Amino acid sequence: MRLRTLLDTEALGLRLLGGQDELDRTVRGVMTTDLRDPSRYLSGGELVLTGLAWRRGPEDSEPFVRRVAAAGVAALAAGEAEVGGVPRDLVEACERHRLPLFAVDEDVAFATITEYVVRQVSTERAGDLAAVVDRHRRLMSSGPSGGGPDAVLDLLVTDLDLRAWVLSSTGRRIAGSAAELPAQVRAELAGEHLAATRTGRPGPHRLTVGGRTFSLFAIRPGGPGRAEKPDASPLSDWLLAVEADAGEWPAERLDLLTGVTQLIATERDRQDAAGAVRRRLAHEVLELVQTGAPPAEVAARLRVAAPVLLPGAGAAPHWQVVVARVDWDDERPSGGPAAQTLLEEILVDPSGPGGDPLERVAVAHDDEEAMALLPLPVAPGDREGDEAAEAAGPRGLRADELLRSVGGPLARGLDGDGRLTIGVSASVHSAEGLRGALEEARHARRVAAARPGRVCVAGHEELASHVLLLPFVPDDVRRAFTARLLDPLRAYDRRHRAELIPTLEAFLDCDGSWTRCATRLHLHVNTLRYRIGRIEQLTGRDLSRLEDKVDFFLALRMS
Repeated sequence: MRLRTLLDTEALGLRLLGGQDELDRTVRGVMTTDLRDPSRYLSGGELVLTGLAWRRGPEDSEPFVRRVAAAGVAALAAGEAEVGGVPRDLVEACERHRLPLFAVDEDVAFATITEYVVRQVSTERAGDLAAVVDRHRRLMSSGPSGGGPDAVLDLLVTDLDLRAWVLSSTGRRIAGSAAELPAQVRAELAGEHLAATRTGRPGPHRLTVGGRTFSLFAIRPGGPGRAEKPDASPLSDWLLAVEADAGEWPAERLDLLTGVTQLIATERDRQDAAGAVRRRLAHEVLELVQTGAPPAEVAARLRVAAPVLLPGAGAAPHWQVVVARVDWDDERPSGGPAAQTLLEEILVDPSGPGGDPLERVAVAHDDEEAMALLPLPVAPGDREGDEAAEAAGPRGLRADELLRSVGGPLARGLDGDGRLTIGVSASVHSAEGLRGALEEARHARRVAAARPGRVCVAGHEELASHVLLLPFVPDDVRRAFTARLLDPLRAYDRRHRAELIPTLEAFLDCDGSWTRCATRLHLHVNTLRYRIGRIEQLTGRDLSRLEDKVDFFLALRMS
């Protein structure tokens, strides 16, 4: 915006006092100040508004004007409300430093001028930025030379003062402003986006988290000008989170942000294409495993896969298998492609070589489930043939950590729509172990499927426990077994408030130790013995016998 435009806008009440030849200067911002030296807060191109409170005498005008002119401001506008007119010494100082000077009518508030300048400059910057975004789109459509999403988000910061982040459906940071968002904030934003998209609410979605307002824009797979992928769902979306309230934005700015999302979708297509080799390798290896191919053939394929999935490992890694399935609440069949998309996101390694978010993830799928082949680097001290090291293996992926990291946002997105169940195998160090690992992961997923909840994960460590058996006990058998043992105790507790059930749980949890259990329950040991005796009397069981302890333990777990 030019100074001439400000002078021609009658509503601003500006009167030119000097600098007629400088009216083509560009205004890039506005600042109100009454500091004697505001230069440290100026970056150049501003219209400086001042009420002249810094001026105590004629000698103050020259140093003030010299400082703001040296800072490269576009012009000075002095208010007349307090002084009754702009002093002549200020006019002369501005003439000496070739600084345009305006007088502001006492009926016009500085806020009116500030609002006008900000609105005009913002609109012009949005138009300039749109052209830059279009240039980046053309560059990125032919490769990554445009700088990726971070380059575009940097433009939003520098040109529009908008901080923005690209997040995955689990809240993982893909790109964004230098200031990091806390993990809890990212999880809430991702969960809100999934929930809002699933219910069909039009975007952008707005959300306030921790006193900060965000506007959320969907980034759909497929990119601009291409049909949406047939297996696409909100679970496979990325999202653009902008720290601003888009509810009052003009259409031009909303169009600009839509262009930004399309540009980022192009980058995502590039990353998806880069993952095609890994997917093919996973499919080949797992198909060999499922069809019972000789271990030597599987091992040969693994030797091909290892350098691609884990560059620079230097030795054949250990492997884990992860199986996932998405079951929808409606009549849709189980979603193998959707499960593949989610596994690739959940198993991402943000520290992968080259910054590729799909490094170390190789996922194949069939119509019903997705299967991931996850390489684990060998520890530096491990050597091939070291049986102890090979038996221990690397730490690998843990089911509880996986659920904790991604469960919240995905559960909100699946609520009322479907559920995701995941099984994780133990690590194996040879081709011979892969078939068992695949079966182990599938069994673990079935254990997870027997639990309530929208996102459930089970690991291999649970397969050697009673929890593997309990989910598959028929409901009528479960009810009969627990009723025979626990109903007499529940009835007695209702009548007498005796707390026999909590006492039984504590007694078993303390491995039958009278002293530890009494201490935990804050009871005298004799009182505890009386309660246990009453339990044995009501049920006909003997809690000194291991078999009866096991029966009570299982009944409590199934109740």
